[in-house]
Amino acid sequence: MTFREVRWSLEYVGFRTLACVIEILSPRQLQRLALALSWLFVRVLPRRLTRYDVASENLRAAFGQELSSAEIDSIIRGMWIHLFRLVAEMIQFPRKFRLENCRQVLVFRNRAAGVKAMLSGRPVFLVGGHYGNWEASTATFGQFGFRMGMVARELDNPYLHRWFAKARESTGHQLLLKDGGWDGMLDIVQAGGNLGLLCDQDAGKRGVFVNFFGRPASTYRSIALLALEHKAIIVVGYGRRLPDDFDTARWSRFEIGCEDIIDVTEIEAEDEVRAVTERYSAALERAIRRSPEQYFWVHRRWKSVPKQKTASLNRKAG
Repeated sequence: MTFREVRWSLEYVGFRTLACVIEILSPRQLQRLALALSWLFVRVLPRRLTRYDVASENLRAAFGQELSSAEIDSIIRGMWIHLFRLVAEMIQFPRKFRLENCRQVLVFRNRAAGVKAMLSGRPVFLVGGHYGNWEASTATFGQFGFRMGMVARELDNPYLHRWFAKARESTGHQLLLKDGGWDGMLDIVQAGGNLGLLCDQDAGKRGVFVNFFGRPASTYRSIALLALEHKAIIVVGYGRRLPDDFDTARWSRFEIGCEDIIDVTEIEAEDEVRAVTERYSAALERAIRRSPEQYFWVHRRWKSVPKQKTASLNRKAG
């Protein structure tokens, strides 16, 4: 066994041990644990390890002077609380989340429009971002029988990857790897099936740059291209965490929302790919503004810079 395999094994054993503890915790206990861990991340650990400065810079760029330094700090801590709870909830989903108790766990926003799209007989792309509990969204669609191919990155640790893949596929979905999963995506779409896609990752220099919180963000063309080619309907959705009621609720509660429905056959624009990408990016932004502490601000969404801006910066430097 190589050193890398030993490390993977130890990571997996550590995770499963923690998962066993999390399985027996109540929502109130999970909240207390998340509060403690967020305090550790924001107040104790070096900021370079927790990427505090990256999150702060992103929030300042997104909201400008709308937020004070204290508000930015509060959002960052809220983000960590939310992320710790998200992982814990994913561990508990297979045991606690059932179709029978969905009324206690979920409320819906624009449900009729979303269901109409899912029953249209056309391919549907459920598009979201690293906002809210995206695992709650996919689990909900699976419980209601709307199966989809879910595109995700393969985890570095193969043991952890298999565990998370099994959890995500437990409600009937099919996991497709981001790298090398294109053929599987095509097979599903050509058969009239559905895809679950995250749309807020940096796409590098070759992406299409559209505004996200007022800043050009490189976004993958593939969602719009595939939707246009196969006349798919894009449903921009989210699973936003609702305020806790520990006195009456036995678990976390979520708002499963449909922020926009994009019928690509109705898009009339010279650059259809840009028009579709702009529209779903704007819809995601609207959803995030309702609960900004539930967005993953530590990833570099604006890492890539448009060519003309890069050239301008080079001229100024010269």
